Amino acid sequence: FAPHLQNLIDLTRQKIEYLGCENTPYDVLLDEYEVGMTVEDYDPLFAGLKSRLVPLLSQIMQSDVAIPRLPEEMRFPADAQELFCNKVSQAMGFDFEAGRMDRSTHPFCAGLWPDDTRFTTRFDEKDPFSCLYAVMHESGHGLYEQGLPRNYSFSPVGTAISLGVHESQSRFWENQIGRTAAFWHIAMPWFREQFPDCPDWSNETLDLVANEVKPDFIRVEADEVTYNLHIMIRYEIEKMIFNDGLKVEDIPATWNKMMQDWFGIEVPNDSLGCLQDIHWSMGAFGYFPTYTLGNLYAAQLLQTMSHELGDIDEIIKSGDWSSMLVWLREKIHAKGSVMTPSELIEAATGSPPSPEPFLSYVEAKYSKLYNL
Repeated sequence: FAPHLQNLIDLTRQKIEYLGCENTPYDVLLDEYEVGMTVEDYDPLFAGLKSRLVPLLSQIMQSDVAIPRLPEEMRFPADAQELFCNKVSQAMGFDFEAGRMDRSTHPFCAGLWPDDTRFTTRFDEKDPFSCLYAVMHESGHGLYEQGLPRNYSFSPVGTAISLGVHESQSRFWENQIGRTAAFWHIAMPWFREQFPDCPDWSNETLDLVANEVKPDFIRVEADEVTYNLHIMIRYEIEKMIFNDGLKVEDIPATWNKMMQDWFGIEVPNDSLGCLQDIHWSMGAFGYFPTYTLGNLYAAQLLQTMSHELGDIDEIIKSGDWSSMLVWLREKIHAKGSVMTPSELIEAATGSPPSPEPFLSYVEAKYSKLYNL
């Protein structure tokens, strides 16, 4: 694959030349995916996150809290998973009269326009949580697409403003709503209806299972504590490629050293390392940092939403989540692309985008779960 990656990097360097470079070459690529963001913005942001996430991860790894395991022999049929996840997606507010859920090898969402929004998921019959959180994630993307202003459909104003904002909508539902004990308070009966042989776990136990933290190789399976560290590795390597001339043949060793230094794990092969994502193979350099922005935006939106709507856990437990969706519709979805991402978040929350709400959220949540 190395010659093909080299070709993509060479073509991307040509693109940077054509587009024009004011500061660093990598800035041109970052701006393509989140307008206005540069290395000067991301460097201190990631440094601040790393300075608090790495110590938090270390504390969690030393915790004596045991994570329960599903019985090895237990199976969760795909059809039953689909029925359960469909119920959750409907509760979120996804309109199945204007969209649908299908199966694929990798979950994704495609919003053709607000009245035709489709998403997919995949099934692992040994692990129902993988499908559940994929569906909540993709439904979150779908809700954004279904909530865009119809008066401006097929025009620039009627589109989602950025990848970071889009990711905030998916991560909000997947993590801030789905990975809570309050979620299991309402979802447990739906779960038991489809899987009556599941262990008789409490809502709190299922919450712990859903929020297990562990250093691992694969980004898309990472927990909230380690996920942004995965993104930082990709960001640092992309920056080295385009700003410092890192050679293709040196990427695996650079990647593996960072995984060892940050996660304390040794990467056994490149498929679990630098070749695990599709982004570089399609020339999408500069894309990865938007995932972290999505996490930060989601936490900031949650903080403001809780001030305006009240106790979010109580809203989740009620089973009527429409007030949260209406809030997101008014603050984010209906705005389309009339503002920049940072302007949109500031208009919605009253403050410029900041990592502090996310760090406060993740530190409080996992300190409680792991008795830190």
